[in-house]
Parts: sequence; structure tokens; C-alpha cells
Amino acid sequence: MLISHKTFRNIGLVGRPDKSSVVETLCLIHDHLLNLGLHPVFDTDTAALVPYENTQTVSRSLLGEVVDLVIVVGGDGSLLHAARALVKYNIPVVGVNRGRLGFLTDIKPTEVIFKLDQVLKGEFQIERRFLLELEIRSKNEIIHDAIALNDVVLHSGKSVHMIDFELNIDGQYVYRQHSDGLIVATPTGSTAYALSGGGPIVHPTMDAIVLVPMHPHTLSSRPIVVGGQSEIKLVIRENRVPPMVSADGQHSIALNIGDTIHIRKHPFKLQLLHPPGYDFYNACRTKLGWNQDFDYMNRD
Repeated sequence: MLISHKTFRNIGLVGRPDKSSVVETLCLIHDHLLNLGLHPVFDTDTAALVPYENTQTVSRSLLGEVVDLVIVVGGDGSLLHAARALVKYNIPVVGVNRGRLGFLTDIKPTEVIFKLDQVLKGEFQIERRFLLELEIRSKNEIIHDAIALNDVVLHSGKSVHMIDFELNIDGQYVYRQHSDGLIVATPTGSTAYALSGGGPIVHPTMDAIVLVPMHPHTLSSRPIVVGGQSEIKLVIRENRVPPMVSADGQHSIALNIGDTIHIRKHPFKLQLLHPPGYDFYNACRTKLGWNQDFDYMNRD
């Protein structure tokens, strides 16, 4: 996709707090953007990290109203947080990895200027990642809602007791289960918590939702993959302690008997940009350690 870099005139900068390497990369990007004649804008929290006084700042919730592109410096968690705030504005996001795995923040710090210049010139691949929206209802009233790029997780909190809940998909009863919980993940989230729970890796372009039981009390309970348009409903049954639910690992909400959790696709999608040469399977090989044995065997 080729466009003029002037399309990206106002550039939002978002960084993970309390990490010196993030500040270093943010400053490098900020100064480079100024040299290009572009206009960097920090979100308020990030502005508190950098040693600049005369810079434009805006709250993260409003950043999407004033910029054409957002650069997130940090780990995948930083991009998750930014995505939830920016998705409604349809603003493209690009990630610079200063975390660990970096499935979403895929630009290496050592290549940041070269790769960002490619993106600013319009040389990039674009992926549209869907999010999930969560509603918790008690006595048919919505008491909490949230959105998630990775997953919605029903869990037992700090308790060691199993959870008793019922699963329905598109209005059809599926099962009643005793387990440590359930992970409901997007394709983006299939390489996160759902993967550690034994779920499948789903290509980001797939229109699908993954349901992964957490330590179920029956060996026949396995992950389920359903269509992206599916409506998922969980009903909380009798439990010794209140189970909890969270979206993308945010603040967990305690649930009572009879409460229902409703999960469906969010109407807006995240526009995630990758520099040329991005390859999802290469990301899996490098981030998940595929081919390690063969690399070892082929050494001289």
C-alpha cells in the first residue's frame, strides 16, 4: 500500500511507563519526526516520562481525535491498552517492541527509524483485528461492560475452588462445566493466555472466536472454535466463592449466582500496521521457539 507520508502528519506517541528503554526510544522517534517536519503528540501519561516541556499532549482517550497514526512503544500489553482507547477512532497503530514476545509490537528497537520511515512513506501491511465486547448482566440489567483485543476470561480469582457455569452459543445450550474458568479469545489472543491453556493458534485474518476451558473436571472437554459472529453467553451457577471475569487482564469483576456474561464481536476493528516483510508464521517461529531443534542440529 503506497500513500504519501503527509497522510500521517500528526503522530501520536504512547509508551509504557517505568522503563528507561521506552523513554530512550520515544525520544529517538520524537526527534526524528520533528526532523521530518511532522507533528508528534504525546498522550498525557507518556508526556510525564519524557524530558520535553513544549510538546503537545492530550489524554489517551482523546488521542484518536487529533492524530493520523499512533506509535506505541512497549510490549504487547501497552498496545492492548492503547487499542482499547483508539479503536473507535479507526486510527492506525504501529508497535515498537520494548517488551518480551512482541506479537503485536513487532518493530525491533534497533530498526525503529528505518522501519518507521517505511511506514510513514506508505509502505506497510495493514491488518484489521477485531475485538470482543463484554457485558455483565444481573437481573437483566447491564452492570458492567468492557472491550478486549485479546480475551475475556472467567476465572476463580485467588480461590482454588472450581467454577460452576453454563455455556450457551447463539442461544443453544452447549454444556454445564466445573473448571477453573473459561478463556474466550480472538485470533489475536490465541497466541496469548489461550495458547498457554492449550488452545489452538488462529491466524489473525480468521473470523473466529476460541473458547478454551481452564483445567476442566472432565478429560473430554476441549477447546472450541466458533464463527466470529457468534453470541456467547455464560450463566453463573452455584459456587463456594464468587467467580470473576476480566477483559484483557483489566480489573476483575466479581459475579453472583444467576449473573450472565454476554460476549460478542465489537463493531469497530483495530487497524494494525506492519512494515514490509511482516510474516505471521515467522513471528511464531521466533516468538514461540519453533525450529529450535533443527537449528541446533544444523550448526557446524
